[in-house]
Amino acid sequence: MDYHKVLVVDDDKDSRDSLVELLKGEDFEVWGMDSGGAALDILKEKDPGIILTDLKMPKMDGLQLLEQIKSTSPQSIVVVFTGYASIETAVKAMKLGAYDYIVKPFLFEEIKIILQRAIEYQKLQNENILLKQNLKAKYRFQNIIGDSENIEEIFRYVEKIANTDSTILISGESGTGKELIARAIHFNSDRRNRPLISVNCGAIPEDLLESEMFGHEKGSFTGAIKTRIGRFEMANGGTIFLDEITDMSPGLQVKLLRVLQEHEFERVGGVKTIKVDIRVIAATNQDLEKAVAQGKFREDLYYRLNVIPIKLPPLRERKSDIPLLVNHFIDRFNKEKNCKIKGLSKECIEHLINYPWPGNVRELENMLERLVILKGEGTIEASDLPEKVLNSELDSFPISIPDSGISFDVAVNEFEKGLILNALKKSNWVKNRAAKLLHLNRTTLVEKMKRINLTKESV
Repeated sequence: MDYHKVLVVDDDKDSRDSLVELLKGEDFEVWGMDSGGAALDILKEKDPGIILTDLKMPKMDGLQLLEQIKSTSPQSIVVVFTGYASIETAVKAMKLGAYDYIVKPFLFEEIKIILQRAIEYQKLQNENILLKQNLKAKYRFQNIIGDSENIEEIFRYVEKIANTDSTILISGESGTGKELIARAIHFNSDRRNRPLISVNCGAIPEDLLESEMFGHEKGSFTGAIKTRIGRFEMANGGTIFLDEITDMSPGLQVKLLRVLQEHEFERVGGVKTIKVDIRVIAATNQDLEKAVAQGKFREDLYYRLNVIPIKLPPLRERKSDIPLLVNHFIDRFNKEKNCKIKGLSKECIEHLINYPWPGNVRELENMLERLVILKGEGTIEASDLPEKVLNSELDSFPISIPDSGISFDVAVNEFEKGLILNALKKSNWVKNRAAKLLHLNRTTLVEKMKRINLTKESV
């Protein structure tokens, strides 16, 4: 649709021809039609972005034409002009989607100004649509790098719950991408055009966190020189992401529980109750159930937050994603740092796959940024890697041998028992799934469990 293409619709030939000629002199591509039916035909063929139509015409008047245009091409700019003005017709035209309504006789300068405004308006509209599309593309699930089974399962799960308003609790080690998942949920939900506000509960001092989250009234404490709204008010209509939720004090936990239950709160030092419509996504790198058992986190708040749980796997459990992540980060840092790294050697990739990545994807990202900058161009070799990565195979071996030695048979049996137990826990004690995780037949797994006397009740 071209907004420098203009269609003039008027059954008065002199008026129509005059306006067409004046617009052609302003470098518009212009067509003149004498009826609504003819206008609809030219619209299909030429796709003009702006339509100037008279109100009073036989068979199909300007309002009927406007309604037809808006039903098939809602982005079109339609300006209605008439010599028989009334408030009623003006209101009706605007309700049907007219961009403007002007009265004959009008000066050509008026039309020029309207067209200039219309073109600027549509340019802003198009930029806004493009921005939203780019924003959604930036946070669509496919841009969270990985195609391993466990990360694909996360994607499928998140797609199902993105458009709900239920509270979500994302758990996972530091660096696994909890905030990225939270952003993907928000930008793929019906709240995508409303704010997404993030609060890192562990990064803000405890005595300031309440004010940061809920705002404060002027004079409510020393230094409160003016009223300030908090993050919950900023997020109204959208989503609030509470990272490191376990660092929240017991008093704040009570206030958060009320917000989740009643969708209301008061600012620090205030008495006015503020209502909010928000979706809460919380995240933690700690075991919240353990924190509840230790009395560090409220049990009722835990259940309020844990409506829809998402557990992100650490990088060591999705090692098949490491080559994909490496290629993604190399491409990115080559562009950002103006480097020419071709890739990593096969030996180098093998070392990265064998390393346990305690810092997860964030650690991999930081390491690759450093390697790209230091190498500059060519291929990154194993010799370029830090010593801790090169030696990770020895450091990560699960059994250490004491100076006094170790019984080989006992160690093998314990290792086998540990593997089976981990697989059973990971599969929620579903033997078929546990057998698949260990690449065993179900009958073989059952026999091994009997031999080592391993049952759910025994652990």
